[in-house]
Amino acid sequence: MAHFHLAQLYPNLMNLYGDRGNLLCLQKRLEWYGHDSSIENINPGDNLDFKHIDLLFMGGGSEREQELVLQDLADKTDSLMKAIEEGLPILFICGAYQLLGEYYRSHEGKEMQGLGLFSFFTQGLKERLTGNILIQTTLNGAEESVVGFENHGGRTYFIDKRLQAFGSVIRGFGNNGEDKQEGIRYKNLLGSYLHGPLLPKNPKVADFFIKAMAERKGLKIERILDDSLENYAHEQVKRKLMG
Repeated sequence: MAHFHLAQLYPNLMNLYGDRGNLLCLQKRLEWYGHDSSIENINPGDNLDFKHIDLLFMGGGSEREQELVLQDLADKTDSLMKAIEEGLPILFICGAYQLLGEYYRSHEGKEMQGLGLFSFFTQGLKERLTGNILIQTTLNGAEESVVGFENHGGRTYFIDKRLQAFGSVIRGFGNNGEDKQEGIRYKNLLGSYLHGPLLPKNPKVADFFIKAMAERKGLKIERILDDSLENYAHEQVKRKLMG
């Protein structure tokens, strides 16, 4: 049995729409796979030691919360990018995803600098992009459908066209409702607008992170879980979207 250390950044500020459920899903699946895990809350002012973290998670938040988070993350940017390059599994949802880019501009024209880790920006508009969403992606070498719920006023646009999206939009809006791209993917980092939370309805995405965590420990996940309930929930959303 191995122990996995999951960390949530700013749970009191960045946790819209029950996004913490993603960590609870990972914790339960790790238990089913025969491993132990713990969840550490990282709050403003706390030390963030990437060497002792197996997965980093941050959920969505409003513009006000994003600004507070940026103040605390300012001196952690270099170490965060180093952890990303080294393959640390990371899941950033909605507002957290937006923070990875160069800037966020509100619909009123107020501009907030992002962490600048990736070359994209987000433009906020009054009209929100809301509803269930279906995307297609590739995980662990296989084509997979992913479902979720999106509710965001920001439209994210890649400046660097070489950036890889998390997936292609089949139904819904995605990054901006225009280019059929959703989220961002780089090594073991996923940034996405999909709430729901994302992982309980998409066990293949959850296992993408679990496999990545295990490989970094030199472990192999061999047990096969019964995902019939999870897959049923997934297919119900998919069927509704496809009509």
